[in-house]
Amino acid sequence: MSDKLTITEALAEVKTLNARIAKKRQGVANYLLRDARLRDPMEAEGGVVDWIKRESQAIGDLEQRIVSIRTAIQRANLQTRLKVGSQTKVIAEWLNWRREVADGQKQHLNGLAGQIVNARRTVQNNKLPDGTHPDLVVHLSEKDLGAQIETMEQTLGELDGKLSLLNATTTVEA
Repeated sequence: MSDKLTITEALAEVKTLNARIAKKRQGVANYLLRDARLRDPMEAEGGVVDWIKRESQAIGDLEQRIVSIRTAIQRANLQTRLKVGSQTKVIAEWLNWRREVADGQKQHLNGLAGQIVNARRTVQNNKLPDGTHPDLVVHLSEKDLGAQIETMEQTLGELDGKLSLLNATTTVEA
């Protein structure tokens, strides 16, 4: 089955398919065994053995649909370019950056800013014997650090908004 869907619709379908697969797997597990003295509860439909075969085939078909949808989304993400701030990348690059790099960069930048604040607080709380405070030397531009933190926050916010819009408007054939 080949359908044209927006990426948002495709992702929703994947979620639904996974729920259906889980339900079918549970059904198979529930009917896997029975006391031989009991009548086959699916005798009218060809018996539990045939039913399990049909359900297993249905699960395989649903799994293949998920693979097709995910592949179509990946294909679109490798072809669709997106400009965020001053940078243009294909969506796959943006997604990989957000998943693999952004959190580490954000934590690092915020950690540096936090270290500076904590060091200043410590210096202010510790006077030298002559009543003065020690001088603190910061080895990077705090203005640049603040700008980097702000740019990171803007980039992540803009990226999320643009990805949502693209997912709602970009169609894939799966």
